[in-house]
This record gives sequence, structure tokens and C-alpha cells, in this order.
Amino acid sequence: MLAFLGLLTIVLLLLLVISKKASPVVALILVPVLTGLLAGFRGELAEMMGEGLKSIAPTGVMFVFAILFFGVLMDAGTFKPIISRLLRFAGNDPVKIAIATAILAMLIHLDGSGAVTFLVVIPAMVPIYDQLGMRRITLASIVALSAGTMNILPWGGPTIRAATALNVPVTDLFNPIIIPVLGGLVAVLFISAYFGKKEKRLLNSQDIESYTIESPRADEFDELARPKLFYVNVLLIILAIVALIAGWAPPYVIFMLGFVIAITINYPKVEEQKKRIDAHAKEAMLMASILFAAGCFTGILKGTGMIDAMALTVEQILPVQVGRQLPLLTGLVSMPASLLFDPDSFYFGILPLLASTAETFQVSGIEVGQAAIMGQMTTGFAVSPLTGSTFLLIGLAGVDLGEHQLKTIPWAFLVTLIILVLAILMGIISI
Repeated sequence: MLAFLGLLTIVLLLLLVISKKASPVVALILVPVLTGLLAGFRGELAEMMGEGLKSIAPTGVMFVFAILFFGVLMDAGTFKPIISRLLRFAGNDPVKIAIATAILAMLIHLDGSGAVTFLVVIPAMVPIYDQLGMRRITLASIVALSAGTMNILPWGGPTIRAATALNVPVTDLFNPIIIPVLGGLVAVLFISAYFGKKEKRLLNSQDIESYTIESPRADEFDELARPKLFYVNVLLIILAIVALIAGWAPPYVIFMLGFVIAITINYPKVEEQKKRIDAHAKEAMLMASILFAAGCFTGILKGTGMIDAMALTVEQILPVQVGRQLPLLTGLVSMPASLLFDPDSFYFGILPLLASTAETFQVSGIEVGQAAIMGQMTTGFAVSPLTGSTFLLIGLAGVDLGEHQLKTIPWAFLVTLIILVLAILMGIISI
């Protein structure tokens, strides 16, 4: 009975979220409460939800302050001089322009927002691609691959969701796969260089010779920018990332302190600070509400025993050899799964079941989570029709969705495979 109700909970969540009949927050709270009542749990549900919220609180706090931290540094113009130097480095060489595009997208995506990345990078690079005669589909593909791979960062939406669903610290999930992820980013740079070489062959040599890049000057800052604090802000970013990876303090502490230092240094006036917080509050609170709702969802599924019951049922059906390869299988299907499942339905509905099933075969559930974030709404998020960011990307670039998917999906899948293979060779993902 519990296994059936658990399956019903997941199916209802998928149907409601994917069909947009209910928002993720509503579905994540309402569905498990209803099925929990059907299972005979009443007074216990509140305690289960409370336990779920306690487990998710550190992750939710980390995400809110990570968004505020990177948002403030973005407002301060930290990346503008870097953009200018990248464009000067690129000159009129299509190969260098393609590489510069990838690096720029990776840097801007440090804040974890696909929309911000596309809004900053695409408008900045479209005139350059147009004047040189490079195809916009190449621009869209490079930005999609770069932002997608960077989306695996510990404050990125998929990794946050995976850690929440598995009830593990986000650093336990991310830190072991740092080297494979770096390998994936290097692969993106090589792919970008390959794209650049193809564009170079297609271009008319006369166009290249007559073209001079009009890069934005580093001193063109708006009123929010703090050019004199550029090196201080860069140092803050480096310290935060190093502290996170080295585990000097819990992630939420690192970003809370980082945000406080960043906003105090850059915007010392109280009124300025309020405006900067307000500017980024909507995005931070939207994701935080989903995370806390997910805490209720997982709290009820675990507290009622639905997850364990489903895992035991699947264990009885699934061949042992298949069960032991769940991390590998998850990694292989993770990128294509971005075309079928939005991040909330996958990470809060599918992943807990996969991880629990893997554990019944004496395989680490964390490995399943690590394999999942190698593709599901990471390398695959900017080609998925289930996320608004994809349509923002193709709209800004002026390319067709089908054309974009046809060009980008094989390369996105290749990047996922590279990350997965590196993780297997390092013994992170067992086979």
C-alpha cells in the first residue's frame, strides 16, 4: 500500500508540474499531504514536514545568500573589465571569439542564473558575430554549452535540488566531482575552438580583414559600478569559492559572510543596500520557496516510509546487475532526461526513488545524485523546451529552437559523457 501511494505521489507531482496545472511549490506541499492522509498519517504529518524543513534549511539559506552575493558583485560591474579584456583578446579571429564567448558565459554564470547569463552574453556578442559574419547558431550553442556545464556548481539549481532531495550537504555531492566538472569545462573550450575553426573556414577573408572589433571600454560603468573595487571584488569571489571547496565553513556561512562583506564594501549606504537586496530578492525567494516546499515533500515521503517501500518493490523487480549500475545508467540518461522532465519533477520526484533503489543494491545514493547532475538540467538545461531560459536564449540570438537543439544536443551529450567517464576513471562513480 505504501509503495503504491508513494508511486501515486510521484506520478501526481510529475503530472501537475509538467502540465503546469499547479506551481511546483503547491504540488510539492499539497500532493504528499493528501497521500499521507490516505496512508493513515494525520497528526504525524506536521512533524514529518518539520523534519524535512530542518534538513533543507541550510541549503535554502545558502542559495538565498549565494544569489545575493553574486548579484551584488554583478551590480558592482565586477565582470565588465573582464568582458572588455576578453573581447580585446579575441580581436577579429573567429577561433578566439568563440573561446572568448565560452569563457564569458562561464564567468557570468557564476551567479547560477541562466537568464542573467543569456541577457548579458548574447546582446554583447551578437553585434560582433554579425559584423564578422559568424553564424548566430554557433553563438547560441557555445553559450548553451558553457552555461549548462557551469550549472553543476554547488549553488546551481540542479545541484541544490539534488542535495535537497537526498538530504546531504551540497559539498558532499559536488566536491568529489570537481575534477570531472573542470574536465567538462575544458571540453567546452575545445568544442568552442572547433566551432570557431568551422566559422573561420566559412568566412570571407576580406570580411575578416576589414573587421575591427568595437569592444566596450572598461571604464564605461553605470552608477552602480564600483571600478575602484574591482580587485577587491574578484578576491572576494576567489575566497568564497576556495572556502567552499576546502570546507573551511558550512556553505551557508560562507555566502552569508561573503554577501555582508560585498554589500558593505560596495554599497555602504543603507538605502543603497535595500535597493540591491530588493533587486535580487524575487529570484532568491522564488527558488527558496521551492526548496522549502521540497523539504516538506521529502520529509513526508521518508517519514511515512513510502520511499523505502517503493525502493524495496523495485528491488524485487529489477535484476541485480541493472540495480548495481544505477549510477552509470543515471549518468547516461541524465542529459536526454532534460527534454522530458523539468528540474523540480526530476530531482524531487525521480531522484529519491533512484537513489533509494540503488542503496538496496548496496550502491551509494550519492553516486546516483552525482551522475544526475552531470546532465539533467545542467548540460541539458539550455536545450530543454521545459525551461523558459531556453526560449530566452534562442530569442535573443534569433535562432530556431529545432536548429539550436539539432546543433547543440550531441555536443551537450558528449560533455556529459566526458564528465561521467572522468568520474568513473577516478572511482567516483562505481561500475
